[in-house]
Amino acid sequence: MIQVLTPTLTSLDTAIGLLLDGVAQVGAIDVTPADAVNCVAGEMSPLNNGLPEVDVATADGWALRARDIIGASSYSPLQLAKAPPWVEAGERMPDGRDCVLDAELIEQSGGLFQVLAETAPGHGVRRAGSDMEAGRPIVTAGRPIAVADLLAIHAAGFKRVQVRSPRVRVIGVPAADANMASSQFVCEFLKARGARVMFARAAGRDVAAITAALQQDKCDLLLIVGGTGFGRTDATIDAIRSCGALLAHGLALEPGRTAAVGKIGATPVVAIPGTSDQVLGACLSVVLPALDKLSGRAARAGIARPLARKIASAVGIAELVLLKTSDAGWMPLATGQLSLNAIVDADAWLVVAAKSEGYAASTPLEAFALRESL
Repeated sequence: MIQVLTPTLTSLDTAIGLLLDGVAQVGAIDVTPADAVNCVAGEMSPLNNGLPEVDVATADGWALRARDIIGASSYSPLQLAKAPPWVEAGERMPDGRDCVLDAELIEQSGGLFQVLAETAPGHGVRRAGSDMEAGRPIVTAGRPIAVADLLAIHAAGFKRVQVRSPRVRVIGVPAADANMASSQFVCEFLKARGARVMFARAAGRDVAAITAALQQDKCDLLLIVGGTGFGRTDATIDAIRSCGALLAHGLALEPGRTAAVGKIGATPVVAIPGTSDQVLGACLSVVLPALDKLSGRAARAGIARPLARKIASAVGIAELVLLKTSDAGWMPLATGQLSLNAIVDADAWLVVAAKSEGYAASTPLEAFALRESL
């Protein structure tokens, strides 16, 4: 079937609204701390006790009570009645001891011990509850779990962590040359966002082959990569129609104009163009909001900097802009059509709203770190 390009494009906001209408966040699941990295944290019970639960030494040395060694110095050593306890870093502090003195600051001669310096209470000691207070959750619900969060998770002794990790099925429609690079990118994009990815390659580019791939495993979000255009061999849109409802095809988005959104049953569907810049545009502009909704992710925090050079944008089209950090602020690298050079060199991204003509130089803009987004 030869498809004819419709002159009407659906706005990005409208398309996302149609896609996510009635979509709720997924239920939380238990995973190991290692598997929780990049996933969005679910609700967790507050800590019963602070961390650490007891005073612990942060250095190797002699455990003492600070008030007992006031005035000690190399000129006026303080003799101890008996040997103080020795502690290693990480060990529980002995009862009644509130500081750790370095090894060389106590002289030992036979059974005699002399203190050569004084110190303050808490020196060489991590106080109970000083790392994390009781009554707070170990991680913040709605925030992605980073590798750094594992320090606290392991310190608290958690063996399992609650996360919200959408199941996303990716259907790769082979390009005319059988290339699947864009489908591979989408899978890695999803994994970096904490999704559980199921991938299937359609047996061909025709409606029957794509439809057969669509009717497989259940999922929370279905993505079809490739075959979204209006060429004679592009059949993805017809396959969506045959299985469910096509809500919008042709978005007022650059890059990503031939993307589409739909529903198969209650499952949201995004059809993603197969070229490199369009797949990036659709993933950042359409797929990312869907993942955030499904995983209950808190609003993203951008980085505000002045614009080093003006951005010009066509009214009526939402345009993805790639930015690089410069001394003057955000330096625009590319708008709308994005080369691989620009994608590789960029530090951040933003979407210029369809109603905007762009931004003048020096305008403060909030952009999102590209490396974090990917």
